[in-house]
Amino acid sequence: MQSVNTFRRVIPQDAALSMLPAADGWPLRRFLWPVADAPRGALLFAGGRGDILEKYLEALHHWHDRGWHIESFDWRGQGGSGRLGPDPRVGHVEDFSLWIDDLADRFAAMKREQPGPYVIVAHSMGGHLVMRALIERRIAPDAVVMSAPMLGLQSAPFTPGIAARVAHFMTRIGAPARAAWKTNERPARPGASRRAFLTHSQERYEDELWWKAQQPDLALGPPSWRWLERAYRSTLDSFLPGRLESVEIPILLLCADQDRLVSPKAIHEAAKRLPHARLIRFGNESAHEILREVDKVRERALQEADIFLDEMAPKL
Repeated sequence: MQSVNTFRRVIPQDAALSMLPAADGWPLRRFLWPVADAPRGALLFAGGRGDILEKYLEALHHWHDRGWHIESFDWRGQGGSGRLGPDPRVGHVEDFSLWIDDLADRFAAMKREQPGPYVIVAHSMGGHLVMRALIERRIAPDAVVMSAPMLGLQSAPFTPGIAARVAHFMTRIGAPARAAWKTNERPARPGASRRAFLTHSQERYEDELWWKAQQPDLALGPPSWRWLERAYRSTLDSFLPGRLESVEIPILLLCADQDRLVSPKAIHEAAKRLPHARLIRFGNESAHEILREVDKVRERALQEADIFLDEMAPKL
């Protein structure tokens, strides 16, 4: 029996990591995993803030085994795609439009190079960027699966609007590229468990630490004030009247109702307003990283995704 480390801590032999220039020449680290026989279709995976593509090898194995041609990349400014700010440990970006451009370019290239149907699976920040690209008509996949999408941020004790104004003020007083907080995925008490925000699976959490120990340059810390200000503004703008209603692409929303990083309330509202959305909810059994949760949660999420994709993006 193969060890899980064969799937989670090893790049598959028939997959390839490479550096690929974006449209403006910025080097993006790309993951490509073709299918030897006739593919089921082409799947682009978009990770979250601070993510590295290695974190999702186990999920990508699942879809590759089902016949999907797999592609992914690290967002510019994180993982193996360089940094956008002066501090390599801070996740900085001047505007999310940079990422929308990269996403649209990578999706267009996949459509040129691979047979369909074409689907996107996105996690957290990746989910928000995909939603924005759909609203802006920059991409047109056959179906989308979103895992804990960052359609809104947890902002307590402030409302999202007030939090957005605080972040904007901090960018105006000369701190746009400075870390918005010191450690962890969100402001927390000293010594708070980062794993508790992300997953109940100690083993899968340790996989991430293992990869970053092998390649320390992949690690990223807190976001910058500019990232935070842009994140609040971008997510709030996506809920303006008519925007979600304009998205005709079928979307599966996987929501962890006890998520402490993104807003479950925003995901629930989006599910009501999107014309072709299906919402799957998880309770206390799941933290933010649904696809990297304990087996019971992860397997249910993958099963729901497979049912949805088979229905909404059948093989041509």
